[in-house]
Amino acid sequence: MEFVVLPDCPAAARLAGRLRAAHRIDHASGRPWIIGDWPEDTVTTIEAGPRRMVLLGHTRPDENATPAALGRLRSLHDGDRIASRLRGVFHLAVSLDGRTRVQGSVLGVRQIFTARAGGVTVAASGVAPLLRLTGASLDETLLAARLLAPGGAPWPLAQRPVRRGVEAVTTGHWLELDRDGRARQIRWWSLPEASRTLAQGAAAVRSALDDAIGARVAPGRILSADLSGGLDSTSLCFLAQAAGADLVTCHVTPLDSANADTFWAHRAAERLPAARHHTLSAERAENLFDVGYTADLAGAAPEGPSTWASGLAHVQDLAKRATAEGASLHLTGFGGDELFGRMPACAWSLARAAPVGGLRLVNRYRLANRWPWRATVRALLDRSTYRQNLAGVAARISAPPPPVDEPDFGWVFPPRMPSWATPDAVAAVRDLIVAAATEGPGPLDGDRARHQALASLVFEGTTVRQVNTALTGSGIAWDAPFLDDRVVEAALSTRIDQRLAPGRFKPLLTSALHGFVPGDLLDRRDKGEFSAEAFRGLARNRARILSLCEDSQLAGLGLIDPEAFRSAVLNPGPMSRHLQPIDTTVACESWLRTHPEPQGELR
Repeated sequence: MEFVVLPDCPAAARLAGRLRAAHRIDHASGRPWIIGDWPEDTVTTIEAGPRRMVLLGHTRPDENATPAALGRLRSLHDGDRIASRLRGVFHLAVSLDGRTRVQGSVLGVRQIFTARAGGVTVAASGVAPLLRLTGASLDETLLAARLLAPGGAPWPLAQRPVRRGVEAVTTGHWLELDRDGRARQIRWWSLPEASRTLAQGAAAVRSALDDAIGARVAPGRILSADLSGGLDSTSLCFLAQAAGADLVTCHVTPLDSANADTFWAHRAAERLPAARHHTLSAERAENLFDVGYTADLAGAAPEGPSTWASGLAHVQDLAKRATAEGASLHLTGFGGDELFGRMPACAWSLARAAPVGGLRLVNRYRLANRWPWRATVRALLDRSTYRQNLAGVAARISAPPPPVDEPDFGWVFPPRMPSWATPDAVAAVRDLIVAAATEGPGPLDGDRARHQALASLVFEGTTVRQVNTALTGSGIAWDAPFLDDRVVEAALSTRIDQRLAPGRFKPLLTSALHGFVPGDLLDRRDKGEFSAEAFRGLARNRARILSLCEDSQLAGLGLIDPEAFRSAVLNPGPMSRHLQPIDTTVACESWLRTHPEPQGELR
């Protein structure tokens, strides 16, 4: 799915002639509004007099209530009430009295990007159509920020495309396009207060997940799904079966014999008799950790290199297998860990939300992670603001990684530039983060743990979106029901001391699915670990990675020292975390080689 949204003005109408697409929806004025390509069953158009609303994605609006609500709209701001009640994942656009509102999903699975073209601001569901209109050039500093590891650039930098003049609408905001083609962003969404008990939160999560799956199940539609053996993907498979989905599952056998995922996946498959199950060998050619962007993925990542580029060969293989079974939508468990598991800042928030029980739980975390008492107390006593924390992260991006036994309960995951980044690259990225700290939006939530969860969920949403961009034309899309707006609201509006009740693994999710997913599957307490796949990926692809050092384009931009990078590839270190900066560098270098500067049609 790819489309452009135009303001209701003559200058924008002139742009429409430059756009080539299968579908067009007009404003009430008759001027072109939305132009693009999309499957017919993923678009709903609603009219109420001169008012227009279009939903693009997986949702099921009420046939009576939604048109009535549209008819009552007096301003674009009133669209908040409609958007906050819809289930699923989708883009929403409203045209009212010459003004346009357009937005994606909160976490960016469906995102809106903007650029200036022909004297007006144009919005789009992806970066590619804006590049065709503008020929936007590479922003080398934003590209350098993609070298950061682990986790890539911190929010909000992670949302920004690496093209000058192309911007992403900020998380929780919608975009207004006025009659003159000018634009502004308006915040409409924030998390509800965390006030629910475990029982209340579990009921809300179960209802939201039922709605999320229901929005995706349709007669004649085959769904495929990961069945890794982990709790998140297993839960989605049982929900899909209950909703009547024609389901195909896929499990990839781990390399490490100590990883129990296959045991649990097969146990779950036995309880899903109506589904068709496939188990793939750990030795299959498509590696979970591959070499990044290859020639067949030229132009497949217009936003910029993704931290998940090394998994694209794996995704492409699953897509071919799923489409061979007739599937057009593939469900993944992305977002489950962030919603239902522990984030580092949870310890800080727990100690304040429920001091007695929270501190007991923090001590359990301390013992499990072997954190020293003094370092734990120091992290708990930290009172830095979000902006102070982000500025501190900027100051440390060239420092050695912190010890693994040193707790960090800050707002922001502290990434590092790789040791082979040039001083100029480090300085430019540091300035970029400092600017974000001083001039950018504030935190996604006033609570550290909820901000950190949302920032990580935006990363997951970005990953799903970028995977789908790479899969354009394959006949299938990746989807993550845990990332739906209503699911996120239900989970994170549960009190943190309830959401992370001691003695249980993911207690909110297991409570939500109690009596629905077999109890022995809900009782699993461990997670699979995949460092063996990472090291095998490096071993298999070392020669190809070393070849990237020859005539390195990153080096040509002055961003890395290729000899230092070569040395790291030959001697990476014993831990999987040592491979993460290699992974981001390969993604950036291979991206440059497969994504030449665009040639825009007009400026």
